Amino acid sequence: MLPRDRSSRSSGARHRRAAEPGHRHEPPSPPGQQHGHQHGHGHGPPPRADRRVRTLLWVLLTPCVLATLVGLVLLYPAAAPAVDAESAGPRIDGHVSAAAERACDEEAGPDAGPPGCLALGVQLAEGPLAGRTIEVLISAPGGRAPFGAGDDVVLTAAGGDPADPAAYVVVDLQREVPLLALAAVFVVAVVALGRMRGLAALAGLGLTVVVLVGFVLPAVLAGRNALLVAVVGCCAIMFGALYLTHGMSARTSTAVLGTLVGLVLIALLGITFAELAHLTGVDEDTASLAATLGTEVDGRGLVLAGLVIGALGALDDVTVTQTTAVWELRAADPRLPAAALFRSAMRIGRDHLASAVNTLVLAYAGTALPLLLLFSVAERGLGDTLTTQVIATEVVRTLVGSIGLVVSVPVTTALAVAVATRGTLRPPRALPSRTKLS
Repeated sequence: MLPRDRSSRSSGARHRRAAEPGHRHEPPSPPGQQHGHQHGHGHGPPPRADRRVRTLLWVLLTPCVLATLVGLVLLYPAAAPAVDAESAGPRIDGHVSAAAERACDEEAGPDAGPPGCLALGVQLAEGPLAGRTIEVLISAPGGRAPFGAGDDVVLTAAGGDPADPAAYVVVDLQREVPLLALAAVFVVAVVALGRMRGLAALAGLGLTVVVLVGFVLPAVLAGRNALLVAVVGCCAIMFGALYLTHGMSARTSTAVLGTLVGLVLIALLGITFAELAHLTGVDEDTASLAATLGTEVDGRGLVLAGLVIGALGALDDVTVTQTTAVWELRAADPRLPAAALFRSAMRIGRDHLASAVNTLVLAYAGTALPLLLLFSVAERGLGDTLTTQVIATEVVRTLVGSIGLVVSVPVTTALAVAVATRGTLRPPRALPSRTKLS
């Protein structure tokens, strides 16, 4: 007779022990939870929306993406704008080795009063006179000069011969080292706090710089419509930076839609009120740019372009925050009705909106602070000050941008609630549990 199978004997023993009085029967563990300690992790990607909802979002956004790509191609200048490089002159680094007071008029007698100027001995670091020390005379009203011995400065031979020492003037201080150090501190802080998300945010920031410097500035200088260039550039930044930073998801697509609505509204309001307020954008900076380019510059277009670009950062912040708030509230209580979800998210949005609007006001006030001080010294009334073109431009920028933010909060919240509740939010796939054998 063949021996009984060992597994059969052990199985029968288990059944007998289970039938004994006082023996506690333990049901088998569900798959993935057997034999060992569980390592549950609450981290991971946000819940994914239903496939039909994601498809609808892409149907809405794909024409916008294609229009942005077409705009980038059509508006990009085929050739670099013609600029009078001789009038600007090369910029050359130098080091101030000595400084001495001197009369501005060399023929002035000893009784002519305070010297009023400063003679700088500057050693040039580059150019045809590299290594040579030249003397540069600068104005020092009241004995105060912007440059002194020991400073690293920037010189230019604007309109003169770079080989002629008398053609050079000191135009600025060198700031590369402190700016690079500050940028390094910024990168370290962002990566230390955000880690991989921080790296993605830095990549989005790099994309923003590339679009502004590589597309917006050349296109405006080439005479393209400044507002259209700004809208196309902002859309490119919006699509690239948001998806690069927050990933390809329905949540990000919802924030993109809310941002797009806000941008369109800001552009339309800007055009309307720039026309009603007769904002021409013609000032000293615009005149200087026109003289350098040798052509007319659309001052009003530059005002509108600056308005749209300046509002984009605040729009991104508000729309991403609102979308994230809806997703987190929905994940915390999947049974929450759509109306209650909208109200809860709007309470968060109102608090964030109050801060964002104040941020815009302070940002534009900081930009116009020197002019505000000048008008204050001139003892001009508040109404008179606010209606001057320079200040009125900042007022229009602030109010139009704030209106765009105000509208984007409920619009984005409603879109997020619709996406989160119409489709089934599926939790992310669970990672396989680690098994520890006892």
